[in-house]
Amino acid sequence: MIIVGAGLGGLSLAHGLRRAGIPCQVYERDESPGARKQGYRLHISGDGDSALRAVLRPELHELFRATAGRALPHTNVYDDQLRLVTRLEDEGTHLNTNRFTVRQILLHGQEVAYGKRFTHYETDADGVTAHFADGTSARGDLLVGADGINSRVRRQYLPHAEVVGAGLVQLYGRIPLTPETRALFEPEMFAVFSMMVGPDRTIAGFAPVDYPEPVADACARLVPDLRLRDDQPYMTCSVGARWEVAGHTEAELAAMTPEDLRKVALRLVDGWHPLARAMVEHWDVEATFPQPIRTSVPIELWEPSRVTLVGDAVHAMSPAGGAGANTALRDGATLASALAGAPLLDAVAAYETAMVDYGFAEVRESADNGRRFMGQDPLPVAAAG
Repeated sequence: MIIVGAGLGGLSLAHGLRRAGIPCQVYERDESPGARKQGYRLHISGDGDSALRAVLRPELHELFRATAGRALPHTNVYDDQLRLVTRLEDEGTHLNTNRFTVRQILLHGQEVAYGKRFTHYETDADGVTAHFADGTSARGDLLVGADGINSRVRRQYLPHAEVVGAGLVQLYGRIPLTPETRALFEPEMFAVFSMMVGPDRTIAGFAPVDYPEPVADACARLVPDLRLRDDQPYMTCSVGARWEVAGHTEAELAAMTPEDLRKVALRLVDGWHPLARAMVEHWDVEATFPQPIRTSVPIELWEPSRVTLVGDAVHAMSPAGGAGANTALRDGATLASALAGAPLLDAVAAYETAMVDYGFAEVRESADNGRRFMGQDPLPVAAAG
């Protein structure tokens, strides 16, 4: 099996395949695991936790649980003056964790070929060949595109599958949790997620990543040969707005320094409750970056073949549903399970039938939430395949 992309979905699949005794190789375009800023806190739901339990060795799954904070099971929605508008309760599994910590755990024990930029593939009756920009190639019986929202595999395989702008941009920041900064937040704010929403649908969203025990102790107890890089608690904080409210183009934001990005965020929350300004003023400035919000457009099921897709490569979604990472992990576990129990094309068909159903349902729900809270553009009608 050839897996293009070492993100959450691709690595979930790789672990699942290896536990099932199915050989695979992961190829990643980045030069190293931490080459790009990819966001901070992840909310892992019951679906994501079940997927990780299914694919990881028990000690790795236990380490994941030991490094995941137990958030209060609700989402707080405040207005811009910090008056509670609604509290969305959910008694399910809620684990707030560091994205890179999860990725490091998923990378443990995996062989990843870095610096491999996929260009195209060729299929024949016996298999599929993936080609890379450095002139090398790889041969296998199945190619899995796990290469993210800009997937080159998707562009070749499903050229009618669109990814469109949501009309939104988020400025991501991170607040180190110290005794001083903890005092900014009320106890009920250490929840799955909290957001302040302004009259123009600008939002300031925040959520904690608080480790249940020292990370080094958890590693020593469970996986002694793994050293996790990040071990300090923080409050992730993003300020999001429609592009016309943000007042800058994507290129302009990309060219800004982190300090200039913080100034944009401060302007967007000007006149709000003092907490909004205080949060942005306490950002770890160098960790600040802009992220345009884009979404896949749901399409109809296609004929199975020796090529398939997982994660954002097939169903990228707005963060308003908190489901992107969980769905990617579920993809990997679902595809690995199918491949372990059926002939290849039958397994791919079973996986894609399930994934198109639950994956695009999450895309739609995330878009609905984004429209409700953030003024996200409605999903367009899909083009015919």
